[in-house]
Amino acid sequence: MARRSRFLSGQKINPSPIRKNATVTDLVERYFQAYNAGRLSEACQLFAGKMLDRDVTIGMSLTGALTPAGLGGSCIVPLMEAGFVDWIVSTGANLYHDTHFSIGHSLHRGSPFLDDRVLRKEAVIRIYDILFDYKVLLDTDDFYRTILWAPEFQMTMSTSEFHYKLGKYFAGRERLLKKPYKSILGTAYRCAVPVYTSSPGDSSIGMNVAETALYGNRCQFDVLADVNETAAIVLEAKQKRGRSGVLVFGGGSPKNFVLQTEPQIQEVLKINEKGHDFFVQFTDARPDTGGLSGATPSEAVSWGKIDPDKLPDTIVAYIDSTVAMPVMTSFALAKRKPRKLKRLYDKRESMMNRLRRAADLAKQT
Repeated sequence: MARRSRFLSGQKINPSPIRKNATVTDLVERYFQAYNAGRLSEACQLFAGKMLDRDVTIGMSLTGALTPAGLGGSCIVPLMEAGFVDWIVSTGANLYHDTHFSIGHSLHRGSPFLDDRVLRKEAVIRIYDILFDYKVLLDTDDFYRTILWAPEFQMTMSTSEFHYKLGKYFAGRERLLKKPYKSILGTAYRCAVPVYTSSPGDSSIGMNVAETALYGNRCQFDVLADVNETAAIVLEAKQKRGRSGVLVFGGGSPKNFVLQTEPQIQEVLKINEKGHDFFVQFTDARPDTGGLSGATPSEAVSWGKIDPDKLPDTIVAYIDSTVAMPVMTSFALAKRKPRKLKRLYDKRESMMNRLRRAADLAKQT
């Protein structure tokens, strides 16, 4: 009898009928079997099975209009509260649009096939199939401009400090409301999760900071501090005998900002390191166009962004983040107990001191 090929050792494809009351866990473990459903299943199981071990520090990047679709309160907040995400790099737009819900506005389901000329006349904003009143933008702008004149914002700061100070206002507002919306920044403040924006001028929050600057506001972003702080977070994880994982929704600048921490450590600061230990990405970007959004974990190895020995613990699923994020969040919350919060924002100074010491030592060798 011929010897069975080692390539046939994988789990058998199960064609049995799906149960009418199948849970998300059932779908992930039993029915997402091939193609990008298979990759989504693998990503969920890698995240819940390995990445959520206590010694792993997890950075999450967010691009695309995720919060207008409700994913801030439904997924990102529960992940932070459970200790499943330790630091975040987000577009400013996701933080801005999350604010609409915090200040009591509503966004509505609609159609992507409406006449945008008519919408413009009726002062309705469209994000693909999400619709909301133009006044929502104006009120949110006013909300930010009012806060920005507070004394604590009259200085230059990293975006993590900026968002932490904003989060204090959000958290205070949420405490006063009977049925509060738990915002990303309010939750990040309570959980001491540092939140960065890699391009802080490229959003309505940055636009409102720019508007106040015209009238003497002294709020400024120290983007170089962001580069060093994020590198310090990763180095802290690795040098304390821990591991580093990245969870990427979309691509773009936030993806690069999460990943460039390792080249900053190895290439620029000359500190001996090997790259992130885990990499999970959900994207619709192709790798063959040369863009960062579609760049694979294997390509990232060549840059030192991913530890070459950990390449098997990397997964890319070519699937919409609005599908992947709820599935992964539900699966992780079902499979793992909450982790103790790392409260990395509270440790910024000590982490930066470690980074400086390691960089100084590297220069001497």
